[in-house]
Amino acid sequence: MSEIKMWGKEPFWGLGHQFDPQWVLSDAQKGLQKDLIDLCQSTMRENAVESDKKLLYPRKNFQALAKAGFLALIVPKELGGMGQNHVAAAMAVETIARYGCPSTAMCYTMHLGAVAAALLRHHDNPALQDILKRLDQDCLVGTLSYSDPETGSHFWYPVSSSAKKVPGGWQVSKKASWTTSGGFADWYIVQTTSPDFNGDYSNLSCFLILGNEVEADPASWDGLGLRGNQSGPLVVNNRIVPEDRLVGPVGDGASSNDECVDPFFLLCSSACWNGIAMAMIDIAKSHTTKKKHVDVGLRVCDYPTIQDYVGEAIIDTNACRLMNFSMAQAMDAATNDCDWSIHKDLTVLPRAQYLPWMWQVKFAAAKNVAHVTDKMLHACGGTGYKPGLGLERYLRDGKAGWVMGPTNEVLRQFVGKYALLGMDSLDYWNQAINERAIQNEVKKMTPEQKKDLAEKLLSEAAGKAAQ
Repeated sequence: MSEIKMWGKEPFWGLGHQFDPQWVLSDAQKGLQKDLIDLCQSTMRENAVESDKKLLYPRKNFQALAKAGFLALIVPKELGGMGQNHVAAAMAVETIARYGCPSTAMCYTMHLGAVAAALLRHHDNPALQDILKRLDQDCLVGTLSYSDPETGSHFWYPVSSSAKKVPGGWQVSKKASWTTSGGFADWYIVQTTSPDFNGDYSNLSCFLILGNEVEADPASWDGLGLRGNQSGPLVVNNRIVPEDRLVGPVGDGASSNDECVDPFFLLCSSACWNGIAMAMIDIAKSHTTKKKHVDVGLRVCDYPTIQDYVGEAIIDTNACRLMNFSMAQAMDAATNDCDWSIHKDLTVLPRAQYLPWMWQVKFAAAKNVAHVTDKMLHACGGTGYKPGLGLERYLRDGKAGWVMGPTNEVLRQFVGKYALLGMDSLDYWNQAINERAIQNEVKKMTPEQKKDLAEKLLSEAAGKAAQ
């Protein structure tokens, strides 16, 4: 018999735990889940409405999370954290999105990604250790800044960035098009090209930048949904930072991205979309079981069409939830239950092997939430179209899933191309030469065009050789 899910002093008005995969959680994690549901009921859900209406950053929700110890959820106990794992991270984000505030859930996703990037290389770094020890005590919200105005969701190409060695530290320049919590976070992990960058975009580095070292314009943010997450442009304008603000060695950016940033972002953002989908189902259940059509003596939930909508939404969403939790368990198994000490060896990168699976997880969750939000609106009819029911806000929040980088268009091509042509065909860092395409184009040329091309290439080659 499943434990009764409570909402304050009353049974929860949505789906009960019989529709939740509780078996993936330890007893301690079930306790954390209950604590989060209580926080959502008392604080976060009400604040979500205010954040949406006023474009207000959910600082009050983060203060509540910090008080309960959740900013250091995955930080080892010896640094003052809970020492929890990937399953707990996915559960926490899903729970906040479902019962509380999706904007907070997305900001928390980026916070966990930044914490993971810091933990990966914190072992000999006093600056990172200091931040990690004070996350809850001082409510230090972190975030990632990886996007670029020139490349959009292809965030692994930070074209508008640079870093160079200067006496006593580093000079860091960064322009980001989208930074969740931009201007509100207390610390940032930013990705730039490396100080010795020579055009190879796999040569990236990460830096710790503090909140007073960035330039942002939060007032420019006005999104369709997730309106509290303040995801806007960010600039680090040639800031000089100390030596220990380099996160890992020079050139570690690609490893950090594949081992921590992508796995945690894809895991937790997918949990956010799954939480939103479940929230919509919860609201639809509550509304359709209460709304009556007195002319025919039926509740809305008595119509077979509505039952079909809800049944399909639960089945599809739980498939996405279980896929996400399965990958969390796989990464727990590969990392000794999220043991950060294994990364004292810089070559140990066990999460990176699961990236193609995490691409699939994100695609499925983002696709599903778009479908579920539409169907639950149909189930609730005109009432669902009004803000008062809460469905409309979750619908807008859920639409962010598809377009958030890597977009679903990018991910499905990644997976398909990898399956058909192998991983090298993705040319992730734009290094591989497509000789087949070159030969195909050259054979279309006239002799004169071939001669002109040859002379141009020889001239360029001679110029580079002389440099």
